[in-house]
Amino acid sequence: MPLLNADDLHLHYGPRTIFDGATLAVEPRDRLGVVGPNGTGKSTLLKILAGQLTPDGGQITRAKGIRVGYLAQEHGDPGEGRLLESVLATAPGKDQVEARLHEVEAELHGTHDEEEQLALAQELADLTARLTALEEDFAPHRAQRILVGLGFSQDDFQRPVKEFSGGWRMRAALAALLFQQPDVLLLDEPTNHLDMPSVHWLSGFLKTVRHAVVLTCHDKGFLNAHVTRVASLELEGVRTFRGNYDAYLEQRELDLEHLERRIEKEAQRKKELEAFVERFKAKASKARQAQSKAKAIERLEADRVDLPQVRRPMRIEFPPCERAADPVIRVEGLRFGYTQVPLFEGLDLTVRRGDRIAIVGANGMGKTTLLRLIGGELTPDAGSIKLGRNAAMSYFAQHHAEDLVAGRSVLQEVWAAQPDMAQTRVRSILGSFLFSGDDVEKPVEVLSGGEKARVALARILAAPKNVLLMDEPTNHLDTESADKLTESLEAYDGTILFVSHNLDFARRLSTLVWDVSRGKVETYPGSLGDYLDHLGQLEVSLEASLGGGGAASAVAEAVPDDKAARMAARQEKKAKEAEHRKVLGRLTREIEALEAQIAKLEAEQAELEATLADPPPTPTASAPGRPACATRRSRRRWRRRWRAGPRRRRSARVWAPA
Repeated sequence: MPLLNADDLHLHYGPRTIFDGATLAVEPRDRLGVVGPNGTGKSTLLKILAGQLTPDGGQITRAKGIRVGYLAQEHGDPGEGRLLESVLATAPGKDQVEARLHEVEAELHGTHDEEEQLALAQELADLTARLTALEEDFAPHRAQRILVGLGFSQDDFQRPVKEFSGGWRMRAALAALLFQQPDVLLLDEPTNHLDMPSVHWLSGFLKTVRHAVVLTCHDKGFLNAHVTRVASLELEGVRTFRGNYDAYLEQRELDLEHLERRIEKEAQRKKELEAFVERFKAKASKARQAQSKAKAIERLEADRVDLPQVRRPMRIEFPPCERAADPVIRVEGLRFGYTQVPLFEGLDLTVRRGDRIAIVGANGMGKTTLLRLIGGELTPDAGSIKLGRNAAMSYFAQHHAEDLVAGRSVLQEVWAAQPDMAQTRVRSILGSFLFSGDDVEKPVEVLSGGEKARVALARILAAPKNVLLMDEPTNHLDTESADKLTESLEAYDGTILFVSHNLDFARRLSTLVWDVSRGKVETYPGSLGDYLDHLGQLEVSLEASLGGGGAASAVAEAVPDDKAARMAARQEKKAKEAEHRKVLGRLTREIEALEAQIAKLEAEQAELEATLADPPPTPTASAPGRPACATRRSRRRWRRRWRAGPRRRRSARVWAPA
């Protein structure tokens, strides 16, 4: 029996139809991903399932007694409580059990009836058992573990929630929701306000959740890891597919191919029937058959299947860029701070040509600040940032999408990035970012967040450079658009530095990781996968520490800022670097040996080609020459024929060139 069932949903916003007869069921322990382009109603569907929005038509039914938890993209009033106590207060049913416990105790003290005392005593025992079970299921150390996993420190536990920024309030709301263990967990873009370590932790936590989960997310890797069924909001309605996001894409493609073949067969069948009717409709002996064929044509028309409307995806292609000198960027002795206490002090970094650097770390550690310093938006207090010869930078930042010039149209905004470009080329670029027709004349101030992000990306493509700095480029893009952007950047031949919480984006692009923490930047050679392995080691120690009784002290010991944890991390890093150097040395030697072998084979090939281009002369009667024979036996046979006389010489002359 479904836990949640949406049947025949209808919803309209003015003339715009969001749902027209949509149906969806959430089963026990379901892992359902809701996907679709921006504006198709993913968040709206979750609000309807959560009971926060009433549709114009249709019915929402819930299984008896189930609890539904909902995380919206934007959080409301944080309340007056402190962080830890606000999370603990969300334990379901605990307040009601405690209140009833106090009532029963008061009634027990006030009655002298033995039967009533026995009944109240039994109820008191039952309530005490329920309260004990609730305290075990919703213990404080579990709330602390969730808060630490989402990036909070022990010092934050007693801070009022209203003191935190919007992003951290969203984390607190997510922590409370995970702590409640609802029967159905509705998550709308849960990774939007998380840094990379927190996304990695949340991914591991969701794998332990035993209840139903319904989520929307633009991170394809996150979806693949956590969904076993996909609800796709198509133009023709809501369609469900088995498997993760990649399986959904493959199945949808196969369905389209099957449908195309079916339509082709039906069209061919209809053509044959029409030809028969046209040929024999006036012939009396074939009249009955012609009428039967005409009815078959009518049935084909009634059962005709049309191809579903397919939304056009983004098409991004970065042109080849000018080659820059190596190193591309050199940071020397960088010092910067917003206050008297510097955020960075004596920072030295080098960016090589072709590097794809993922900048990771907890929120507030300075990832975006470092990117803005390199991009020239901030001026360092001391030190220098030097670009290599021919190096030129394009910078995509989250605030750039919001800082588009009001009053300009989409066309004018992109054209301003490269004024000498032809208008047809600008329109072509905008078309690849899904702006066509009258859309290019829309004022930028009326665009949605996703549309503004696409305009900012189009500006970069209009004036491409060989160094890209990108701060959360996928934040306002839907899953398909984020995937297309990742594909285009994989083929980009320049250098990329980026900040992103999108695991799929970062995994596929990164060749180097910068971990920013407390004014230091540690370099991890290799991809994001190596960095996540390092986080996994820290998580093992964290889980071991929090598994015991002293939760508060355990959290303090397990926080990665602890001295012992930092020393362990440094030792692990050194071991990985040594292993990396060992593997790199072996691969370098193998490459050198292969290159020497290739050079030798190329020299032999050149000699053979020269021999083939200038073959030896054919032997004649007056100058026998050497036969083109490979073996001694064949050469002896040729000499015997030559000595046998003119008659045999003629056969020898014929035979020798062969």
